[in-house]
Amino acid sequence: MLNTKQIAHLKALSHSLNPVVQVGHKGLTDSVINEILVSIKAHELIKIKLQEKDKIKKKLLLDEICKKINGQAINQIGMQVVIFKASNPSKIILP
Repeated sequence: MLNTKQIAHLKALSHSLNPVVQVGHKGLTDSVINEILVSIKAHELIKIKLQEKDKIKKKLLLDEICKKINGQAINQIGMQVVIFKASNPSKIILP
């Protein structure tokens, strides 16, 4: 579990990121989950673009992604979400 200082640090790092995965209208398919897992293993901190416009459905989708990959949601702005999962050894040094 991350504390607020670590989350703020990761939010600052995420500003310069571009979305690496896009979840389309078909939702969260196995291939999308596999792509998220590959990206999160390579980068630890990734930005995902969601095509869902409903705020509640976006939150449910974000929770489902985090549960399936065992990651943590860092930020959600508009149609983009940021997810973090530390690898071993960690590439991002947390405060």
